[in-house]
Amino acid sequence: MSLCPTVRADAGLRTAQPRRAADSASRLGLSLFWRTFILLALLLVGCIVAWLQTFRALEYAPRVIQTAQQIATLVNLSRAALVHSDAIARISLIKTLADQEQVRIQVREPADRVAPLNTGVTEQLIAEELQQHLGPDTQLAASVNDEPGLWVSFRIDGEAYWLRLDRARFIQVGGRTWLIWLVTAAVLSLAGAALIARLINRPLKQLSFAASRVRDGDFDGSRLDEQAVTSEIREVNIGFNRMAQQLSKIEQDRAVMLAGISHDLRTPLARLRLETEMSVSDGDARAHMAADIDQLDAIIDKFLDYARPEPTQLRPVQLADVVRHCVYAVRDQTDLRITLDVAEDIQVMADEVDLQRVIANLLENARRYGKTPGTEVARVDMIARVREDAVMLKVRDHGPGVAPNTLRNLMKPFFRGDAARTAATGAGLGLAIVNKTVQRMGGIFSLANTTTGGLTAHLKLQHARGQPDTDTQRAVK
Repeated sequence: MSLCPTVRADAGLRTAQPRRAADSASRLGLSLFWRTFILLALLLVGCIVAWLQTFRALEYAPRVIQTAQQIATLVNLSRAALVHSDAIARISLIKTLADQEQVRIQVREPADRVAPLNTGVTEQLIAEELQQHLGPDTQLAASVNDEPGLWVSFRIDGEAYWLRLDRARFIQVGGRTWLIWLVTAAVLSLAGAALIARLINRPLKQLSFAASRVRDGDFDGSRLDEQAVTSEIREVNIGFNRMAQQLSKIEQDRAVMLAGISHDLRTPLARLRLETEMSVSDGDARAHMAADIDQLDAIIDKFLDYARPEPTQLRPVQLADVVRHCVYAVRDQTDLRITLDVAEDIQVMADEVDLQRVIANLLENARRYGKTPGTEVARVDMIARVREDAVMLKVRDHGPGVAPNTLRNLMKPFFRGDAARTAATGAGLGLAIVNKTVQRMGGIFSLANTTTGGLTAHLKLQHARGQPDTDTQRAVK
């Protein structure tokens, strides 16, 4: 039963891999904050899109038509004025339009260098409207002979002309101003959605944290604010605090009751043992009675262990030393064979006495109920592996295993399994004590049947890497 450095096949730890993957997948799920925020954000984005479509239907198209009509009216008025004026007045009219209205009229030459107007949606709509008012041969240009502006072609008595307009004088449809305001409104809306989601999520997050503290037995650290502004949240907090107080009182009463009963039974048991040793002459009868008394005394020890309410002091503990100590205590058990694979350098954050009690309980459970079928010997494998910030310790027997419907109840206090694993008498507290003790040390305890037969106990303990030295202690309630 020496410690060996070889890495052995670990079916139980492999079965823990899918469980860790499932835990990781569940952690990837969206929290209430992000769900609320995303729903509010989708609602706001939908409202903005609907508003934009409404703007395009009720404002955008009418403004484009209005702009095109203004340009067509100016072109028609300029053409009419030129048509009904003589040559001298026409020159004066063209000069007046250029000086006072920034409207320039010039003859369209075949050699003119024409840059077409941008082919955006707005320009296309304006061009279509102008062609409907001025004729299909009307042409729009962004510049003529490298001179920018809004150029519109028209004809007078078969002769082509250009009319140049200042684009700044007309309504700028589709400008960037409304887009800036739209983005600003969207950003402010999303910020408001985040604030609302946070206000909704914060009391629920506090309630969730408090519930987890109650689950771990920390009733004092689970108190919620009873002066919350929102009446519904205030009532929930008050009700939760009262519930936690009642649970704390029930837990204390239970612990005191179990400890009192166990303590009171000790004295008559001691007297009974003394009287048995002195009064019974039959050696076999005396031995059986003494064994029964020892069993009752062991059951009382279980009650006391389970009722312990005090917090656990955690410090770095050498796992190999604890395991070696527990194995040494059962070295004389002829019906127990233990194979160890625990590295010497593995340290865990634990209470050394509690950890010894846990391992001793698991070894005793395997010795009683994990005997290999067809033999009177229980073969137990103990393997420890480091997994990131945790240490996985596996204690596996090669016995008949446990029925699936019984497995999930084995860690319940006073539960007694089927006959295959309850051939010996007991209080039904061994695995419940193990589970409670491991939780007090901040770890996780689970049971699983192996594929090749037998029951495996999995312990996930905190790794002591990077933790304070042995002089630093941390209390875990």
